[in-house]
Amino acid sequence: MAENKAEGLRGKLIVSCQALPQEPLHSSFIMGRMALAAKEGGACGIRANTKEDIREIQSVTGLPVIGIVKRDYEGSTVYITPTMKEVEELMEVRPEIIALDATGALRPQEVRLDDFFHQLKEKYPGQLWMADCSTVGEALHADALGFDFIGTTLVGYTRQSRGDRIEAGDFRILREILTGVKGKVIAEGNIDTPQKAKRVLELGAFSIVVGSAITRPQLITKSFAEALSRPKP
Repeated sequence: MAENKAEGLRGKLIVSCQALPQEPLHSSFIMGRMALAAKEGGACGIRANTKEDIREIQSVTGLPVIGIVKRDYEGSTVYITPTMKEVEELMEVRPEIIALDATGALRPQEVRLDDFFHQLKEKYPGQLWMADCSTVGEALHADALGFDFIGTTLVGYTRQSRGDRIEAGDFRILREILTGVKGKVIAEGNIDTPQKAKRVLELGAFSIVVGSAITRPQLITKSFAEALSRPKP
């Protein structure tokens, strides 16, 4: 069933509906309404953070969900579904896909990605998994481990990918990943215009996740305000 719903994401738009505790829209009710608005606009899937938000989104949209839990642990840079605790929370609501950091950084308690993913596959057979990557090498490694979906989510957001942009060189990083992996590739991270979204599909991405450009009004507003405040040339 989960595989069938996930297959329905092929060539479609997934909208990331997330608001952290310090942000104005932090509320499961609000995220549910944001997801419903995204569905009305044509989104065919939702990426969401925390079991509470996911439960609300599932109840009002019925759309397939990529689920994550963002949580910081001292001594680790991994914060997207970093430990078994976060996975177990997500399994209470069973999103079709669970995404986790696959950058290769050590998880809390110095757990390696390879060992962690092996445990997940054994404990939850049949669950679909997405690797949030920041480099081509990480994507190839995650694919070899057996992730169902490979995401470009963290390109430009890690030390090893600092300065990289997903659109550089006509999406060079994405094209290299598409050439090298067997899993389905989900383009995510700074896919912030309809033109970029269309291009990554043309290149062969399975689907696209768009977040801040649609669902974070404080950042959308900031881009307008900053443009207006720039001195005239």
